[in-house]
Amino acid sequence: MATAMIIFAGALIIAIGSTPLARFIAPRLGMIDRPNERKVHQRPMPRMGGTVIVLACIATLLIFHDRFEFQQLIGILLGGAFVSLLGTWDDRWGLSPLIKLIGQFLAAFILVATGVTVQLFAVDWPNTLLTLSWVVGITNAFNLLDNMDGLSSGVGAIAAAFFMLLAALSQQSFVGALAAAVLGASIGFLIYNFNPASIFMGDSGSLFLGFVLAAIGIKLRFLDNSAFVTWMVPVLVLGVPLFDTTLVVVSRLRRRLNPLTTPGKDHTSHRLVRAGFTTREAVMIHYLAAGLFGMLAIFVTQASIVEGYAVGIVTALVSLLLLIRFEIQFRKTITT
Repeated sequence: MATAMIIFAGALIIAIGSTPLARFIAPRLGMIDRPNERKVHQRPMPRMGGTVIVLACIATLLIFHDRFEFQQLIGILLGGAFVSLLGTWDDRWGLSPLIKLIGQFLAAFILVATGVTVQLFAVDWPNTLLTLSWVVGITNAFNLLDNMDGLSSGVGAIAAAFFMLLAALSQQSFVGALAAAVLGASIGFLIYNFNPASIFMGDSGSLFLGFVLAAIGIKLRFLDNSAFVTWMVPVLVLGVPLFDTTLVVVSRLRRRLNPLTTPGKDHTSHRLVRAGFTTREAVMIHYLAAGLFGMLAIFVTQASIVEGYAVGIVTALVSLLLLIRFEIQFRKTITT
């Protein structure tokens, strides 16, 4: 735990110290997010913050690499750096969604090759398929969630905090170190990214956050309870980006739009603002929801099969009702 705290502090200091530099350099490299009708911000914003998050995580983890499973650490960092590089290219010059998706699958294969895989089944192929689906899904979920000041970085920080706590409770130092690095880097960047933001993370940061958090969820183990129950833990911890992605996909499919290539103000955050909340309030509601999901995840780690699935079913039903409510309100809005 002491090592995790040192890694957290190191990532935090690096992120706080280097974000102003990234904010200064970004316009000179053409890394600018310009406002348009589908975006919330009203002025050009530097979007090089993802580089800060990536460097803060990688630097602090490599310093202590001799204390962890080096092969898996390299696999996670290499895969994360690769999807971040794809995001950087997209931020600067643009990249087709298909190329980004293929790149994310390649990065997920790096995890599989280094032994970072789901272990729910007795045979390998369904574990591999589930690993690829989970990693690519969460990676894109954080990319989609990055639509409002402080949203993706704040939710990522909360998820990392719960992963760090869960790792400490189950004495998993490697997972705790990964989560600590993400937590420190995210909070350090969030200082500059919270509304009103002075810098964006861009795809380079959101893709990296999603990828590494997905890998952390895979690595988390609870030997004192059955995997038949505890598979829900990472799903709950990452419940906010999963809910938002599900809402967007369902909404766009209903409108016969491509959910991955059609941008728009149809995310949970946008709908909350449309309902009368301020931008800050909408983001804080996401934070509260992320905290609630995290507390449910902690309960599930100690729950019986009946208790665990009762929590899972109730959470799924409440989420479904919220999704339907949001979509009905959205449909009324666009037809009036």
